[in-house]
Amino acid sequence: VNDANLTEIQAWIRGPDSTPYEEGYFKVKLNIDEGFPNTPPKGYFITKIFHPNVSSAGEICVNTLKKDWKSELGIEHILLTIKCLLIVPNPESALNEEAGRLLLEQYEDYAKRARLYTSIHAKSGKTEFWNLSREESQDQEND
Repeated sequence: VNDANLTEIQAWIRGPDSTPYEEGYFKVKLNIDEGFPNTPPKGYFITKIFHPNVSSAGEICVNTLKKDWKSELGIEHILLTIKCLLIVPNPESALNEEAGRLLLEQYEDYAKRARLYTSIHAKSGKTEFWNLSREESQDQEND
């Protein structure tokens, strides 16, 4: 949680194994407006990523944050849904048309580009990801 702005939540998602995002650490943010939990947060990748459902500005397109939103869904569910999107992209609702086309027509080219973006942009987050994990573990031990 951003203490200066309580309507913004930032989190890290580790790239799932056996995907082009493997070994990447992706920072995402959720912007929550005054309608939450009745309205979904808006999700963004802060870490640059090549993915059909992520725009060049980082906006995430996933049904859970749009038409399938339910007020009882929590932040943990949203982050899990975003991680699942890294495993199973949805080219039918592509914000990045090139990634969607490559995914459907030339998967190896798509995977190669996604791995390249991951190696350039998402490897550097590993240290921060693990530092936060250690801090969280220490906080839990102290409670």
